Amino acid sequence: MQRVLTAVQMREAEAAAQERHGMPSGLLMENAGRALAEAARSVAAPGARFTVLCGPGNNGGDGLVAARFLLEGGARVVVSLVGDSAKTTPESKRNLTALEGFGESPRAFEVLPEPGPGDVVVDALFGTGLHRAPAGAFADAIGTMARWRRAGAKVVAADVPSGLQSDTAEPFTPCVEADVTVAFGFLKPAHELEPGASLCGDVRRVDIALGGEAARVVSGPELFRVEEKDARDALPVRRADSHKGTYGHVLVVAGSPGKTGAAAMVALAALRSGAGLVTVATRAEALPAVMAHSPEIMGLPLPGDGPLGKGDLDALKAALEGKDALVMGPGIPRGPETGALIGDLLAAVDVPAVLDADALNAVAEDLSVLRRAKGPVVLTPHPGEMAKLTGKPTKEVQLHRVGMARQLAAALHVTVVLKGSRTLIAEAGGRVFINPTGNPGMATGGTGDVLSGVCGALLAQAIPLPRAAWTAVYAHGLAGDLAAERRGLMGLIATDLLKGLSSVWVRWGR
Repeated sequence: MQRVLTAVQMREAEAAAQERHGMPSGLLMENAGRALAEAARSVAAPGARFTVLCGPGNNGGDGLVAARFLLEGGARVVVSLVGDSAKTTPESKRNLTALEGFGESPRAFEVLPEPGPGDVVVDALFGTGLHRAPAGAFADAIGTMARWRRAGAKVVAADVPSGLQSDTAEPFTPCVEADVTVAFGFLKPAHELEPGASLCGDVRRVDIALGGEAARVVSGPELFRVEEKDARDALPVRRADSHKGTYGHVLVVAGSPGKTGAAAMVALAALRSGAGLVTVATRAEALPAVMAHSPEIMGLPLPGDGPLGKGDLDALKAALEGKDALVMGPGIPRGPETGALIGDLLAAVDVPAVLDADALNAVAEDLSVLRRAKGPVVLTPHPGEMAKLTGKPTKEVQLHRVGMARQLAAALHVTVVLKGSRTLIAEAGGRVFINPTGNPGMATGGTGDVLSGVCGALLAQAIPLPRAAWTAVYAHGLAGDLAAERRGLMGLIATDLLKGLSSVWVRWGR
C-alpha cells in the first residue's frame, strides 16, 4: 500500500521528520530539487533547454534547486521568478543565492526564449497549498506553459501541477497539464483521483528522506493506493490436498427474463475467480437461459413469478444453507417488497453479502434494513446508484467521492465500493483505498456484474474485508487492462474480462 496524504498531513509529516530526526528543511528541498532535475532530464531531447518557472513559496525553491542541478550537469537553463518576490521564503532565497553563484540570474517571464520541441519546462509555481484560482502573472504563466506544451515542449511539475487542488483533485482555471509530475515524499489525492490524475501525466513518487514512519504520525482520515503486490499477496496459494469445498460455494441471486446475461456473468466471474461451486437462484422461467451459458453453473428455481418480495424469504434462506457468500442484485425483478426482503434475508443469515445493481436500488428506499445484517456487507454502486443511496445529486457524488464513500460506509457499517475511474473501497472504520487499475473501455454493460462475481468468490474463499474487496477491484481492473491490450478500448465487452481474469491469475501465480 502507498499512503496518500492531504496537504495538511504532508506538512505534519515534514514537521515530524524535522522534529524527530533532526531533518533540516533545507535537506528536504535539496532532495526534492534533485529528483525534479532528474525527472526533467529523463524527458529531455539531446541538447534541450530547460525553462524553470518558480513561485515565491517553497515549491519555487524546489525549482531553484532543480535549476542548479541541471546547470551543474552542463545543461542550458533559464529561470524566471513569477509573482511577488517579497514573499519569497527564506529557504528559497538561500537557493536563489546558490543558483546565482553558478552565473544564472532569474529573467523576466516576458523575455524568456520560447521552448521548442524536445525542450523541458519545469512548473514550480505552486505546491499543495493552492486554495484559489491562479490570477495575474501566475495565470499568464500557466497559459504560456500550455502554449509551449502544444508546441512540443515537455512539462514537468513539482509535486502538483499548478492550478490543481491537491486535496480534491479538482482543477482551477487555468491549470497546468503536465507530462510528468514528481510527487515529493508521498502521493497526494490529486495524483490518484480524477480529474487531477489525468492532468498529472506520469506520476513519479520520490523519497525525499521523510521516512515511511512519518505517515504514521499524521492526523485525519487514512487514504491508500492499492499496489499489485497487495492484491496478489491477499490470495491464498492452492494446496495440493484441496477440493471444491475448500474454495467456497457462492449463491448468486440475479437475473430475470431478458436479463439472464447478468446472472450468467456474475456466476462465470465467480467461477473464474476460484469459487469451488456457484449456484444461481432465479425465477424458473429465466433459469434455463442462465445455465445454458456454462455447464459449471448450478441452478435453483425460485417459485412464483414477478418481483422478488417477502414471499421469497424462506426459499432464499434455504438456498443459503451451506453457502459461503451471497451476491444479489444484477438483473433481479424489483418490486415494492424487494428492499424489505433483502433486509430480512441479511438479518437471518450470517453470510458475507455483495449487493449490486437493483439490490442497491431496492435498499436505497430504506437504508435501515442494512443495519440489521448479521454478516459483512459490500455495496458496489456506480455513481448513479450512489446518488440514490446518499440522496445527493450524481454531480455532487463525483465531486466528493472519497468523502461520500467514507461517510456511507461508516453510517451503515458496510464496505462501499464506489465504482468509476479510480474505484474507491471504503471500510466502516474510515480507511479508503484507491484502485489504480481499469480503463475507459470498461464503461460498458456487464462489467459491474463481473466485479460482483469476483468479490463474491473471494469472500467465499474466506478472504476478509476490506481485503477481499480491494483485491477484487484491483484484479477486475487489471483484467480489463489486459483484455484491452487484445481488444482495444472500443471493442471491449464484459465477457472479455473473464479471459482477462484468467490472465491475472496466471500473472500472479494463482
